Amino acid sequence: MKNILRMAFAVLVLFFGVNTANAFQFPDVAKDHWASEQIEILTDKGVIVGYPDGTFKPDDNVTRAEFASMAIRALGQQHTNVAQPVAFTDINEEFWAYDSIQKALFFDLISCPPAGEPFRPDDTVTRAESMTVAVNALTTEQISAQKAKEVLSRKYADADEIPETFVIPAGKAEILNMIVVMPSDSKKKNLEAERPATRAEVAAILYNMMEQAKLNPNAKLAEAMRKKTGDGYVVENAVVQGSIGTIPAGAVVPIKLTKYISSQTSNAGELYAAVAPENYITKDKYILVYKGSQLKGQLMDVRSGKWFVRNGVLVLDNSLVVTNNDQTAGFHGTSSVSKHRNWFMKFVRATLKGEKLDVQPDGVLYLKLLQPIKVDLTNGWIYE
Repeated sequence: MKNILRMAFAVLVLFFGVNTANAFQFPDVAKDHWASEQIEILTDKGVIVGYPDGTFKPDDNVTRAEFASMAIRALGQQHTNVAQPVAFTDINEEFWAYDSIQKALFFDLISCPPAGEPFRPDDTVTRAESMTVAVNALTTEQISAQKAKEVLSRKYADADEIPETFVIPAGKAEILNMIVVMPSDSKKKNLEAERPATRAEVAAILYNMMEQAKLNPNAKLAEAMRKKTGDGYVVENAVVQGSIGTIPAGAVVPIKLTKYISSQTSNAGELYAAVAPENYITKDKYILVYKGSQLKGQLMDVRSGKWFVRNGVLVLDNSLVVTNNDQTAGFHGTSSVSKHRNWFMKFVRATLKGEKLDVQPDGVLYLKLLQPIKVDLTNGWIYE
């Protein structure tokens, strides 16, 4: 059931996420809607999605679980692993947003309730809760409650009604120009902190958070968003654009086999396993694939060496890689086993033939990639 729910949610996100050409075809969001730009951008990025009937429903509310999932996607941390999840009384690992909620806790976006308290995933998220999450994603200057109240009272008619827990986050949000208030004709607006946030408001809040986090993420997010570096095997012609690294088709990388293969005893179609013997890195030492990542494939062409008939043939066809994130992704490449020969052996093998090929366990081969590989350099996630 857990996998079915996750698959169903992933299909829903994929369906609406990939239709970027129609991302702003929502019939219920006019182009002059006050949040149209934010809705368009976040829909295009797959952070928020529409409904199966093609509408967006900008005035509907958002649950706490939905908001946690959206926030993690907006920050690009949906592939982060959380080693020590927090236990709740009303959700478990089978809940569709369990992973996102755990990540929101890990990145200090939301506070952990006292032991035994529920998360309330199906409650609507309030404006105060959503804007607090946005502020928590950032590194901000400390301000006092008094300073926050002074800042808020200048602009909001209901500043005195703001819950105490929201005063400082609201003050910080106001200083950063992150507070989202629907347009009105009144000179002094209402913050309406405890009102459930609408989907349009959530889009605007998440957009503000996403933009501010690019500049001043909190400490945990800053570490997660940092491109990781290290020593290893430099992949020729690998390129970096922003946080994405690309290993081009035709690049050659080393792999280390985990079992013996031979032109004399192995068979075509036989499966093999290998590992990356060192990090694959760019010339600037950004890590593309981590040491120890598992590679899997099969022997594509195996022919034994026979005197006066032919030299041995041993060709590997790699298809998958299992990364340090436990992600299984396509990693298509080929490797032909050969031996280095001096001029005399080249002559012997050309005339008499019969060469036998083998690779011992832990033997290193070089794999030529058949397709480009795009990698998130902050966490090693491979995009397919």
